[in-house]
Amino acid sequence: MEAEKVLPERPKGAEKADKTLKPKKQPKAPKPAKEPKPPPVKKGKTPNVPAAPLDPNSMFKEGFLKSVYNENPAEKIITRFPPEPNGYLHIGHSKAIAINFGFARYHGGVCYLRFDDTNPEAEEEVYFTSIQETIEWLGFKPVGITYSSDNFQKLYDLAEDLIKRDGAYVCHCTDTEVKLQRGGETHGPRYTCPHRNRPTEESLEEFRAMQAGKYKPKEAFLRMKQNIEDGNPQMWDLSAYRVLDKPHHRTGTKWKIYPTYDFTHCLCDSFENISHSLCTTEFQLSRVSYEWLCDAVEVYKPMQREYGRLRVTGTILSKRKIAKLVDGGIVRGWDDPRLFTLVALRRRGIPPGAILSFVNELGVSTALTNIQIVRFEQSVRRYLEQTVPRLMLVLDPITVIIDDLPDDYVEEIELPFGKDPAIGSHAVPFTKTVYIDRSDFREVDSDDYFRLAPGKSVGLMKVPFPIKATRFEKDESTGSITTVHATYERPTDDTPFKKPKTYIQWVASSAAHSSPVRAEVRAFNPLFKSEDPDAAEGGFLRDVNPASEEIYPNAVIETGFHEIRSRAPWPEEEGEKNVRGEDAGVESVRFQGLRVAYFAMDKDSVEGKVVLNRIVSLKEDSGKGA
Repeated sequence: MEAEKVLPERPKGAEKADKTLKPKKQPKAPKPAKEPKPPPVKKGKTPNVPAAPLDPNSMFKEGFLKSVYNENPAEKIITRFPPEPNGYLHIGHSKAIAINFGFARYHGGVCYLRFDDTNPEAEEEVYFTSIQETIEWLGFKPVGITYSSDNFQKLYDLAEDLIKRDGAYVCHCTDTEVKLQRGGETHGPRYTCPHRNRPTEESLEEFRAMQAGKYKPKEAFLRMKQNIEDGNPQMWDLSAYRVLDKPHHRTGTKWKIYPTYDFTHCLCDSFENISHSLCTTEFQLSRVSYEWLCDAVEVYKPMQREYGRLRVTGTILSKRKIAKLVDGGIVRGWDDPRLFTLVALRRRGIPPGAILSFVNELGVSTALTNIQIVRFEQSVRRYLEQTVPRLMLVLDPITVIIDDLPDDYVEEIELPFGKDPAIGSHAVPFTKTVYIDRSDFREVDSDDYFRLAPGKSVGLMKVPFPIKATRFEKDESTGSITTVHATYERPTDDTPFKKPKTYIQWVASSAAHSSPVRAEVRAFNPLFKSEDPDAAEGGFLRDVNPASEEIYPNAVIETGFHEIRSRAPWPEEEGEKNVRGEDAGVESVRFQGLRVAYFAMDKDSVEGKVVLNRIVSLKEDSGKGA
């Protein structure tokens, strides 16, 4: 027999604070003497100083959540996050997690992770595990992990109690008959169920017969005796129990009947002494039935309040539709980085702190929040700019041979990992043979092109002197350039150093330094072509973007990657604090590829072959040269 769970004490409502007296007006202070104006400063480039980060607790200090707390400033704040374990969490759930766990943490309280496991037909163990891991990854630790099924006996007992109070009855109507009783599709007059006034003893006997297995699914169900005349549909004699011929993952075949959400949710909140039951506005009408049921069976009544959902446009979040993408081989799985499930965003390399920062930026209100993917990526990009190191990476390499350097030439080049000296620096080899990106060389030069071309010089990042292209070789069968030959432009007494107009990233070839690090890079674009895939002609599957993934199989990374990998996670925040190695997850190896994008390691990486996912591109710069 399991040990009985000890729950926190029931929150006590605090007395409303007395209105503060309006302070008397103070005499105006004399104006300070005017100081002489400083000389005018010449206009120049705005310094690249990052904006001050938003207070991570601002969503609790102001607006909707502040008013919710003020409405019930309980002595002990207790919240809960109650997902159904029938699928993977998505970006919309991140708001619910941040609100419920964050609200409790900010006010010094606790939050439960409660699995609403009342539908054994759709629940799988993989979802329980994934949900728990995702919450921990986001940096939250529940005070306890509970299950609605923990309370099946208590819920059943309260259902019998409700029947005895003449607050519920067993109904045998079909789905069609119930809809007609509620006005039907034409919203006609409503009327009560013919079973509503059956004797209490008869309903009690029938309810016990439901549990004994007398009825098949849909042949009988328990309905609450509410008010069919009420203007709120959530008071139209909602279902409390239904028959399901399915074993439960925790209780086996003990139960033949299972409670509905409308019966379970408020009572489990009551059992756990929840002070603030925070949910989305789709449950706003349910608040009336929530409070009705608590009052009807005379149990503690938590305060339910509703906030607007978070929805990201340009993608789909429906479990059923994502399953079609997975089953059809359009994506690799539920964690494919092009999806917006939280396991997919994690695999893509988006840090947990970036997701929480995004939710905090949006704030919380009762309005539905529709956000474009580009807005989400902008927020992630700002976060990464301040938190990850920088390395040189070449997506589509071509070989550059610097002919006037000796074959064994090696020069150690010191490179910083970022603007902040505290991140450190590292040395990389510079040799006779280097790789540059194919896009950084042109066969035919032009006045508006500032990178490498025949007869033109370009700087290699942090290398003392530029190189000048002298000639190139091509694969005649494909027309592709295979090798560029260049010279190293050391200044002489006759030729003073001339700073190049542009510097490009590079990676040297040096077997002694195990350079370069070979990698496959997966660059992800939006999975769908439109902002509303569901509205696309022919359905969302017709809206799939055929160019949603670009693969660069021969990318190369400089050797600083090894140190970055060993020092992961980047950044060490939220659920990735105080973890190292395998515990941090390969996706925590994050960096900015200079002039390219932000990247993270993918779980498909194997010994000798790194696989990288592009997290987001760099900021667009309209002033950048071609």
